[in-house]
Amino acid sequence: MNIIDELKWRGAVNQTSDEEGLKKLTEEKSIGIYCGVDPTGDSLHIGHLIPFIMLKRFQMAGHRAHILIGGGTGSIGDPSGKKAERVLQSMEQVHHNEQRLTEQMEHLFGRDNITIVNNHEWLSQIDLLSFLRDYGKLFNVNTMLNKEVVASRLEVGISFTEFTYQILQSIDFYHLYKYNDVQLQIGGGDQWGNITAGIDMIHKIEGNNAKAFALTIPLMLKADGTKFGKTEGGAIWLDPEKTTPYEFYQFWLNQDDRDVVKYLKYFTFLDHEEIDGLAEKVKNEPEKREAQKRLAEEVTSFVHGKDAVEQAEHISRALFSGEVKDLNAEEIEQGFKNMPTVETSIVKENIIEWLVNTEIEKSKRQAREDVTNGAIYINGDRIRDLNFEVDPAEAFEGRFVIARRGKKRYFLAKVVD
Repeated sequence: MNIIDELKWRGAVNQTSDEEGLKKLTEEKSIGIYCGVDPTGDSLHIGHLIPFIMLKRFQMAGHRAHILIGGGTGSIGDPSGKKAERVLQSMEQVHHNEQRLTEQMEHLFGRDNITIVNNHEWLSQIDLLSFLRDYGKLFNVNTMLNKEVVASRLEVGISFTEFTYQILQSIDFYHLYKYNDVQLQIGGGDQWGNITAGIDMIHKIEGNNAKAFALTIPLMLKADGTKFGKTEGGAIWLDPEKTTPYEFYQFWLNQDDRDVVKYLKYFTFLDHEEIDGLAEKVKNEPEKREAQKRLAEEVTSFVHGKDAVEQAEHISRALFSGEVKDLNAEEIEQGFKNMPTVETSIVKENIIEWLVNTEIEKSKRQAREDVTNGAIYINGDRIRDLNFEVDPAEAFEGRFVIARRGKKRYFLAKVVD
C-alpha cells in the first residue's frame, strides 16, 4: 500500500496540498520529509507525538526523514493555537530545551535514514535588510492577514514578531527544499497556513513546477469531545522524569473502548490484520481489554523501550495482587507516585503508634480495630499482632514503607531523617 493510502486508512490525513502529485512522487522516489518542533519546553508530550509518528512511518517506508528543532523560531514564538502573545524565553533556556528535544528525537528515531537540523543555523545568519529584500518582498500582507493563525488573533492583537513567524517557517521549508532535497512538510492541522506559505515561497523562487507539498494531521479528539492528551494531572510527557513509564503505560491502558482502535491506528505500527482483529475483540470481548493492553505495550515500548513495558506490567500485577514486596524502590517510586503519601522516620515503632503518627489512622482505637480485623498490611504482609513493630529499614532500600488499609487503600510512607 502506498504510504499516503496507509495514512488515510489510519485516519491520519487532514489536508494535503496536492494528494495525487504527492502520491505519485512517493511511488517514483525516496522523498525528503520534515516535521518541526520549537523548543518551548524541554520535553515533547503525546500531543507532539502525533505528527512525529507519521514522520516515523515515512522513514520506515524508505523515505528520508528530517526533524527540525526550532532554535531560531523558538526564540520568536509561534502564534498557532495561542490566544495571546507568548512570553519570550531566555536564549539560555531555548538552548537547554534544544538539547533535551534533540536527545528525545535521537532516542525515538535512531540514526538511520534520519537527519536532525536546527533552524538557528541559517535563520541567525540573515540580516534585517536581506530578510526584507529577499523574503519579505515575497509576502502579501493581505494574504498573511487572512491566514487563520493570524486572523484569529487580530481582535486581541498580535505583535509584528509573531506576525512574521510564518515567513520564518517558510524560509525553513525553502532551505530544506534547496539544501536537503525535502519536498514535504507535515504538521498539525493548525500549521496549514504556515506550511502552505512555505510552498508559495518555494514556487515564487524556484518556479511553479517545483515539487513541494503539505500534509497536516487532524486535530485529535476523544469520544467525549475533549482534546486528546490532557488529563486531570496535566500533560502526558515523553520525559520519564515528568511522566514515569508506569504512568505512561497506565494512560494508554485506561483508554475508552470507543477510542482505542483509533489510537491503535494512529500510534502503533501494527498492520491492518492485527488491528482489525483487536477491533473485533473490543466489539465482542470488551471486558478483556486486549486492545488497550496492546496499545499500552506498543506505545510504551516505542517511547521508553521493552524493559519499561515489563516494569510497568510488573508494577501493575503487584498492585493488583497486593504483592508489593516483589517491587524494588524504583518501581515503588513509579507505582505510588500519585497515591496518598505520608512521612515516617527510620526508627522502629509499634504498629498502632506508627499508624496514628503517620495519620493513616485517625485514632488508636480505630488502628487497633483495623489491625485486629486483619485490615492492615505493611509491605504486603497482613498484620494482626498489636505488638508488631514497623521497621522502615527492612525493605525498599530503607526508603519507603507501603501500608494498605482494606482491599485497595494504599499509602506510601517516605522515610525521612
